[in-house]
Amino acid sequence: MTPGARVAAAIEILDQIIEGSSAEQVLTRWARRNRFAGSKDRAAIRDHVFDVLRCWRSAALLGGARTGRGLMIGILRRRGIEPSSLFTGDGHAPPQLMAHETAATDRSLPRAARLDLPDWLILQFDASLGADSERTALALQERAPVSIRVNNLKTDTYGAILMLRESGIEVRANPLSPTALTLVEGERKLRNASVYTDGFVELQDASSQAVVDALPPATRMLDYCAGGGGKALASAARRSAEVFAHDIDPARMADLAPRAARAGAAITQLASSQLPGEAPFDLVLVDAPCSGSGSWRRAPEAKWRLTPERLEELTGIQDDILDAAAGLVRVGGTLAYATCSVLQCENDARIDAFLSRHKDWHCSLRKMFAVDENGDGFFTAHLTQKT
Repeated sequence: MTPGARVAAAIEILDQIIEGSSAEQVLTRWARRNRFAGSKDRAAIRDHVFDVLRCWRSAALLGGARTGRGLMIGILRRRGIEPSSLFTGDGHAPPQLMAHETAATDRSLPRAARLDLPDWLILQFDASLGADSERTALALQERAPVSIRVNNLKTDTYGAILMLRESGIEVRANPLSPTALTLVEGERKLRNASVYTDGFVELQDASSQAVVDALPPATRMLDYCAGGGGKALASAARRSAEVFAHDIDPARMADLAPRAARAGAAITQLASSQLPGEAPFDLVLVDAPCSGSGSWRRAPEAKWRLTPERLEELTGIQDDILDAAAGLVRVGGTLAYATCSVLQCENDARIDAFLSRHKDWHCSLRKMFAVDENGDGFFTAHLTQKT
């Protein structure tokens, strides 16, 4: 496909997203209908779409319309690319720019568009992050780093780097965790590389790894909201605890068993009905459902779909989960809370609310990880029942 044809495909996909379909669904359908498109074409189109989703408001203003066409014109202008060079009408490229689309565009964007946030979320960011609010919002406009975790059950960092290099993949050490490596070249080769398929490395954000690194030693550890099991796998690789995994929706853990087998990790999955019989645990990790605001570079649709009502609902869910999980921790053990959110109402406020409900508990750790070139925004806190 020509560069112009890729832009035209992105316009088609964005129009369907505007109508209400999810980006992943539309991209999958498009790929199935257009099997002539190679892997590089699909990757380039995906990049166009996700760049727009991260910068929706500014792209719409710079492109003059909240349509797929307007958004692509705007995102090209954001990148410093002259849209007329791709909107040529030749072959499968989109039609040439019309007069109103070529008019000079005012680059002095209002703050909401410059930060690419809904108006109500700007207030949340300012209240939560203070002086770091604008830097965080601007960081969320960029593509996220791709980081992996070295599986110490099978290799060490040096061995992993050599195997990655043999597959044409270059990495750099990530300061957030000793097991974290960030890909700098050849990232699209990873999923088919034996170093990945044979379980020597796992895809995992470096901040997520750092949350696991911060956990205290334990004999029996429960990942209470395990989902795909990334933190359970990282915990098992530490070799310091018998690891259990639970999720209220067991279907979310469907991939955990094959991932654990690939990694050589021992993880016992528990249904909700089994938890009372297995409790208490020395350590219970609650990686709570949240807005995902710290990881919106990877899932930018969520930034535009989140509402004040949904955020309030999430904080209630977080409180309920913390209360339930606290009953599974042995006296003197640790209840670890984590979110991939930068919003204070999901982080410090939830810990303060828990402590106000549970006077016999105290907090021994609170730590925030910024959205930056090393990892996603994360929050974690450790709670212990007083003895």
